[in-house]
Formats: sequence, structure tokens, C-alpha cells
Amino acid sequence: MNAHTTPETSADSTPEARNWVAENGSGELADAMGIEFLEYTIERTVGRMPVHGNRQTVGYMHGGAYVVLGESLGSMAANLHAGPGRLAVGIDINATHTRSATEGYVTGVCTPVHLGRTLAVHEIVVTDEQGRRCCTMRISNLIKDMPAR
Repeated sequence: MNAHTTPETSADSTPEARNWVAENGSGELADAMGIEFLEYTIERTVGRMPVHGNRQTVGYMHGGAYVVLGESLGSMAANLHAGPGRLAVGIDINATHTRSATEGYVTGVCTPVHLGRTLAVHEIVVTDEQGRRCCTMRISNLIKDMPAR
């Protein structure tokens, strides 16, 4: 996890979530982009990311940065749903960008659309600090048995 705010310090994270994150971390890319996980449960996963350091050349938040935030939230939520000995891997993600953030932080809220035995689908809505929707994503994760190590 990054050193900012982690699910370990959040009252909005289950013991299972804290254990999963402690064991697996949040990933190098999420750490490099400054993603902070604020809430981590099967029903709702929330994270934020600074705009600074994640902009394209004209000063707008990079569209790919929104997708990294969305995939990080959706994949972690799907892995929590998958449970012990199972692994969720992304098989599809799409994003619609509706506004460009230029400063501050963007916040992603991930909620389940479908939680099945072999497939998890989540919607992620990313807003700026004024609460304006910047991006809407949907991610599908295949759930399978954890490979032998």
C-alpha cells in the first residue's frame, strides 16, 4: 500500500479486505500514480488520485490515468469478492470521459453491477473535487482459482 491513506487505517474496510491488502499490496502502478484507497469493502471501494503528476501535455488529467484508477479499484474489489484461494483478473474495461480535471484530486467510487462465482462486473464513477463526473467506467473480471506458487 502507499504511505498516504490505506484501508488498514479506514473504518470503512472489512478485516478480510485489510488482510488481502496486507498480503498482496495495491500494486506498483497504483503507488507510482499516488492512488490512495479510502474505503475497501465488497459493496463499495473508494480511492483518490492527484491530478498533478497524472496530466497530459495541455494540463488535463490523462484519460489513461482515469482508467488506471478505475482498474485499480475494480480489480481490488473483485479480488475481495473472489475470496481466499481465488483470483480476479481483468478481461474487459471501458471508459467514457465527460470532463477534464486540471487540479486537485479525483475520486473514484466503485460499486458492483454483478458478483458471480466466475465473473464480477463493477462500475466506477470518477469525480473532481467539485463533485462533477469526469469519467464513467465498467470493468469485468474473470474469477478463477489462484495458480500454484
